Amino acid sequence: MTAKIIDGKALAARIQDELKTRVEACTEHGHRPGLAVVLVGEDPASQVYVRNKVRACERTGIRSDEIRMPAETTEAELLAVIDRLNHDDAVDGILVQLPLPKHLSSELVIAAISPEKDVDGFHVVSAGSLLTGRTGFRPCTPYGVMKLLEEAGCDPAGKHAVVIGRSNIVGKPQALMLLEKNASVTIVHSRTTDLAEHTRRADILVAAVGRAKMVKADMVKPGAVVIDVGMNRDENGKLCGDVDYENVREVASAITPVPGGVGPMTIAMLMTNTVEAVERRLGL
Repeated sequence: MTAKIIDGKALAARIQDELKTRVEACTEHGHRPGLAVVLVGEDPASQVYVRNKVRACERTGIRSDEIRMPAETTEAELLAVIDRLNHDDAVDGILVQLPLPKHLSSELVIAAISPEKDVDGFHVVSAGSLLTGRTGFRPCTPYGVMKLLEEAGCDPAGKHAVVIGRSNIVGKPQALMLLEKNASVTIVHSRTTDLAEHTRRADILVAAVGRAKMVKADMVKPGAVVIDVGMNRDENGKLCGDVDYENVREVASAITPVPGGVGPMTIAMLMTNTVEAVERRLGL
């Protein structure tokens, strides 16, 4: 068996093309969607992510406002910028690129963003909406994973899903979104005893742990759908995921590559959340 490759890059491009029509409809109703992206410091990876997000805005017709601040920015200065954006009617979504410099509290910064503009889906109000099944912004990466499963023709209902990782950004919301689609969900992590025993039972396996090629072929159930959220460098400095892709693709029925899998979908869902913010505001 060689797994079907779930092409996140192609799906993301299709989603962004479809968003253009929705952006045009918003604009016709008097408001062009706007996203403010705040970058603090000079982290090279963060600069690449921000650049990709700004390009996605250009592709979909969303107005982008890129705000760059020096690494020595104080908490008060950053919070003042967020407060200004909260009260700016031209801004529908606010994204503060993580990680922040160590002297800044990401928790405090995320809490300062208006829940109505929390297009990253990290605010405690967004988390609470997901937990209770209410309408709200879904975190972009787990949201993208669900779209990838849909693209692969994988209905989570009745299936056993295993999520490796328990972060607030991916692992926990991913588990909740799979539950929302009627999967039976297990979360495993660094303290789990005999992790492979759990992963081998998964019909759907989502790896979001941040360890290069940690998931080996003997940890995967034959025919499982494997979604690799990881973004790492291997021993040769080559970009890779949490999954040993070349070997696992011989066991799985479908798998996402790295790069070209979850990464583009995260950005596509950020664009989707931004447009949804405007549609809610306009009642569309």
